[in-house]
Amino acid sequence: MEFRKITAIIRQEMLEAVETRLQEMGVSGVTVSQVKGYGEYANFYTRDWLVKHVRIETFIGRARADEIVEGIMEAAHGSIPGDGIVAVQPVEKVYRIRTRAVVSPKYL
Repeated sequence: MEFRKITAIIRQEMLEAVETRLQEMGVSGVTVSQVKGYGEYANFYTRDWLVKHVRIETFIGRARADEIVEGIMEAAHGSIPGDGIVAVQPVEKVYRIRTRAVVSPKYL
């Protein structure tokens, strides 16, 4: 397994800093989604406790995964509960739909 999927769930106000860091690090693509949930921090003043966050996902070659995780954590760190989480998962293959080709890890 040469790929990793990195998923980060962060505070909305940290998105720009994380995007900038990933661009500086040469990450070739990311997906950003608005999400709601609760974990370490829950909004007890709302009926459902949910808090708005942002989910960032990227596929990266295994060799760069730790470096990218560190960059995300540095950019998203605010030293307060609810800063977020980062998860790393192994990925067997990544395909480009347009060409139907398997993507080489060196391009991610």
